[in-house]
Amino acid sequence: MSLANPHPPFVDGIQKLAATIGGLGLAFLLLAWAGVDQINRPHWLWTSLVMMSLGTMTYAWRQYKDKPAGIKNDGIWFRSLTARGLLGWAVGLLVTFFYICLYWFPALLGLNADGSNSGLVAFFDPLCMIIKGQPASQWFMYGVLYTLAILIFGLKFIWKYQHNKYQIFRTISVMFFQLVFAFLIPEILEGLNASYSTQWFDRDFKNMWPLDYDFFDKWHIDNMSAAGLFGWVVFGLSLLMIFVISPWLTYKYGKRWYCSWVCGCGGLAETAGDSWRHLSDKSLGAWKIERWIIHLVLVFSFVMTIAIIYGYLGDDSTQYYITRTSFTGIIVIILAILGALAFYFIGKQGERQQLSKIALSFVAAIGVILLINLLSGRGNAFFVDNYTLRSWYGFLIGAAFSGVVGVGFYPLMGSRVWCRFGCPMAAILGMQQRFFSKFRITTNGGQCISCGNCSTYCEMGIDVRSYAQKGQNIVRASCVGCGICAAVCPRGVLRLENGSIDIKERTTAMRTIHVPASTVGVLPKG
Repeated sequence: MSLANPHPPFVDGIQKLAATIGGLGLAFLLLAWAGVDQINRPHWLWTSLVMMSLGTMTYAWRQYKDKPAGIKNDGIWFRSLTARGLLGWAVGLLVTFFYICLYWFPALLGLNADGSNSGLVAFFDPLCMIIKGQPASQWFMYGVLYTLAILIFGLKFIWKYQHNKYQIFRTISVMFFQLVFAFLIPEILEGLNASYSTQWFDRDFKNMWPLDYDFFDKWHIDNMSAAGLFGWVVFGLSLLMIFVISPWLTYKYGKRWYCSWVCGCGGLAETAGDSWRHLSDKSLGAWKIERWIIHLVLVFSFVMTIAIIYGYLGDDSTQYYITRTSFTGIIVIILAILGALAFYFIGKQGERQQLSKIALSFVAAIGVILLINLLSGRGNAFFVDNYTLRSWYGFLIGAAFSGVVGVGFYPLMGSRVWCRFGCPMAAILGMQQRFFSKFRITTNGGQCISCGNCSTYCEMGIDVRSYAQKGQNIVRASCVGCGICAAVCPRGVLRLENGSIDIKERTTAMRTIHVPASTVGVLPKG
């Protein structure tokens, strides 16, 4: 930028035309939301979806078709949309309002459970009739828009990183899993057997506990049982995913196998949220808040699940394979084993502060469970109605955090707000990755020029540069293995690799002085 040309040509004529086409498609969607009757026709739905897709893909194609390999974030700090400007705030507020309506006020979107839909939900009735032969719900509408966003912005992402095979592979992976496992299969099955199918597979085959927080609810177990052999097969496979397959894949590949290759939340963050990835806070304070919040959410999820299972079990061994007493014993044993592992792997390296936090959490949980069994004798596990506890989790974590804040705050806090601060699945996989995985990002400190690109574009708020300056492998629980830090490095300092598990090396890394991202070019002491 210069005084002679204060308006550099970031876009060309074709991009402006593409933006106009995509904007008109979005306008038709907003008109349907506003309740304009003339728009609620089948051809307007297809027109809107095609125009939004065509406009976005054409714009992205022109943006990246002649770009050489390497960093492609020109002007990102000068645009109102991507630098927390007025346009960014407007988009954030609109998306936040949409999620509030989706979760708590679906009537504002046009949902009518007792009659014909109207507004935005009715706009998707024709497509829903084709797929499953019934009027749309707000969740079908949301599924279409969510999947479309991942597909069209996924193509944009592929064009942006067309010279990086890893980025292409993982983007195609999340596009496939979202389209097939999260949208088409659940919706088609619902249409084939609408009497109970919406209840037992929870609308997303690739979700698992604790991300699928109602998996162990009684109604969910009962409806899987009612589905017959297929329901029990799905139940068994889900348990294998939780306790066997997921830990094994994390051991082999780190948490990236799920967070960057499969998960729909991560898929949306990587594709539609890519333009805001640089807005994640890299400060030491944000890191401390992140570690507290995400593990508190995990504890909340664990406690809520125990309460739900405890609530529908009984003490009659002739009616229950697992009674409340035996279930309590199982939980106490599991917690004791986890506590012992924490003492062995963390306490062995002398990290008493970290150890005390983990140990106190386990001891508190064990003590509460024992008090419940000794003193109450009631059906409530934690002196609070079990399903009240479940509703608190569903409202605070399942809706407000993961949806409203997790997506609506993309333009303000970066694209992985939910994954970084709230996702219990990311917390579990992160702990496995931190201590029991072969995955790490290796660094060549001698080649690092302290440009800061790696830290800037890390969506998880990791100050990657501070590790690279010291030539230290990056083994962090929060790292989702997206590989963008390596992709934007101009010197090839960073590499995503699998190797041997060195517990001493990993725990030593936790004690390394953290250098805030603001200290560009300043080498850490020690």
